[in-house]
Amino acid sequence: MRILRIELKRSIAPWAGVAALTTALAFLYLTSDEDALTTIGWTDQWTSMALNARGLLFFVWPLTAGLGALQGVRDHRSRMSELLTSTPRPASHRAAVLSAAMAMTLAAAFAAILLVGGVQVLANTSYTHLGWLPIALVGALTLVSGAVLGMGVGRILPFMLTPPVVAMGMLVFTLLADVSLTKVDAATGITSSEPNLFSLLSPAAQEARDALLTLSPPVHVGQTIWLCGMAATGFALSTATNLRKRLVALAPVLAGTVIALLVLPSDPRQVYMVDKAAARLVCDGPVCVTNTHRARLDDFAGPARDALRRMSSALGDQAPVSIRENTTVWPDSSRPHRSRQTALFDFKDHEFAAAKGEELTRALIANSLVPSCSAYAGATNSSDVSAQSIAASWVLNEPEPHSSNMAYLSRDQQDEIREVYGELTRLPRAEQRSRVTAMYLGAVACKGDPFAALGGGASR
Repeated sequence: MRILRIELKRSIAPWAGVAALTTALAFLYLTSDEDALTTIGWTDQWTSMALNARGLLFFVWPLTAGLGALQGVRDHRSRMSELLTSTPRPASHRAAVLSAAMAMTLAAAFAAILLVGGVQVLANTSYTHLGWLPIALVGALTLVSGAVLGMGVGRILPFMLTPPVVAMGMLVFTLLADVSLTKVDAATGITSSEPNLFSLLSPAAQEARDALLTLSPPVHVGQTIWLCGMAATGFALSTATNLRKRLVALAPVLAGTVIALLVLPSDPRQVYMVDKAAARLVCDGPVCVTNTHRARLDDFAGPARDALRRMSSALGDQAPVSIRENTTVWPDSSRPHRSRQTALFDFKDHEFAAAKGEELTRALIANSLVPSCSAYAGATNSSDVSAQSIAASWVLNEPEPHSSNMAYLSRDQQDEIREVYGELTRLPRAEQRSRVTAMYLGAVACKGDPFAALGGGASR
C-alpha cells in the first residue's frame, strides 16, 4: 500500500484520470444540444446514459492509451532500468502496482462521468434499473485495458514518439470501427448504422438506438474477453525482459481476439435486445405507454382519449379503439406491424416530443390515420405528410388543412393539399367518410398512396 500511494502521487496515473474526466465532459457538453428533444439523450434514461458515456471513449480511449505509453517509457527516460533490474523485487510487482494505480484513477474518472449523468437521469425518469451496469463496467475496463497496453508498448519501445503513435493507432482503430457501421440500402438509398464483428471490437462504436434497447449479453462477454486479453498482453509486455518473452506476451491479446470473435454475435439483430421490463406497457384505459415513459402517461392520456373519441365520431366502427407506444424497435430495416384496432406511436418522433393538449391530439390523429410504412424510424414522405394534414383537419372539422410538417413542403405541394381538401369537404358526408376510411385501411396495410386515395385517385 505504501508503494501504491507513492505511485499515485508520483506517476502519471492521477493525471491520466483527470485528463480522461475533463476530456470526456468537455466533448459531452460542447457537442451536445441541450435543446434537442430526444428519448435517448445523455440524461434521458439509464441505458442511454451508459451508452452515451461509452461513445465518449472514441476520443478518451486513445488518450488514455497514449498516457499509458508515456508512463511506460518513464524508467528508460529516468535512466533507472539497470538499477531496477538489479533489485531483488520482481518486475511483475512493480508493474502490478503501477497498473493498479492507473486502473484506480481511470475507473474513478469513468465513475465520475456516470455520476454526473446519473444525477440528472434521476430527475428525468421514473424507471430505475441496474441493466446499465454491464455497459458501464465494460466502459471502465476499456480505459484500464487501453492504458495497461500502452504501458507495455512504452516499456518495450521507450522512444519519445511511442506515446503519440500509440494514441494515433488507437484513434485510427476506433475510427475504422465507426466507419464500418455505415450501411446503404440498395433499394432506397437510405444510410443507416448496422453493427458488425469488427465494430464490436471497439466498445465506443455501440450507440443508443432506442430507449427500449440495450446490448445483449454476448456483446458484454465478448468485449470483456477481448479487453482482458489486451490488458494481460500489456502487463506481460511490462515485465518481459527478452525477445522471447515479448513474443509470448502477444498470446493473450491474440487468443482474446479469436475467442471474442467467436462469442460476439455475427447477426446484427442479436447485438441489441429489447429490455422487457422497460417495454412493459402501463395503461390508462385504452391508452398505453411503456414503463420507460410512464411518467408521461398522465399528460398523454387525456389528449389520446380525445383523439380516439374524435376518430370514432368521424369514422365510426372503422376507427382505432386504442393507442399504445410502439415496442417493436429492432432491427431498423423491419417494417412495423400495424392493426386497425390499435394505433401505434413513438415518443422519439418529434411530433410527440413536446406536444401537449390540442396539438398532441392533432398529432395522434394524423399519425393514427396515416401511419408511416417506412422501414426506417423517423423516415416519411410528402404523400404521408399531405395525407396526415388532410386527415387530421377533416376529423377536427377545420376549414383549412394545416400541420407543422406542411412547412417543409413546397408551395406547389401545399396548394395541392388545399385543393384536395377543398374537393373532399365539398363531397357528401358519406362520400367523405368513405374516402377517408379507404385511405386509412390502405395506410394501415401499407398498400397504396394515402394522398391519392383522399383525392379519389387509384392506389399505386
